[in-house]
Amino acid sequence: MIIRRALSQDVAELAEFNTSIARETEGIELIPEVATAGVRAMLDNPQMGFYLVVELDNNIQASLMVTTEWSDWRNGMFWWIQSVYVRPVYRRQGLYRELYERVKELAEQEPAVCGFRLYVERENLTAQKTYQSLGMSETDYRLYEERKVGLKFHL
Repeated sequence: MIIRRALSQDVAELAEFNTSIARETEGIELIPEVATAGVRAMLDNPQMGFYLVVELDNNIQASLMVTTEWSDWRNGMFWWIQSVYVRPVYRRQGLYRELYERVKELAEQEPAVCGFRLYVERENLTAQKTYQSLGMSETDYRLYEERKVGLKFHL
């Protein structure tokens, strides 16, 4: 197993993973060109964050994305873990655990990182148990959003 930062040649697979995540978790179909452009934008702009991938059996089998949020309360950076995907055949085999441990290792090298956060669907009890087993705990916060009117996705 190799865990590494994603490279430009990984764009198509990461976009495919994101499309699968959206379908599985929210029942929506992403526009392929938009999903691809979104992955490419992250890889082309490392200040936005990064992807980690797991290579196993000569292919990428899992990935996650890390974005950042500045906390003025802590004078530090939270790393948000997002876009977690493990191919179905590799689930429940510890790939996410390995990715999470790598995120922690990388954060140890960054003094400004003060913690990790993620959001999870309320009904995804399997994922919640996984996150708890890694030492994460549920917060008291609820997530709210407002989307821009008339703008669904853009290239």
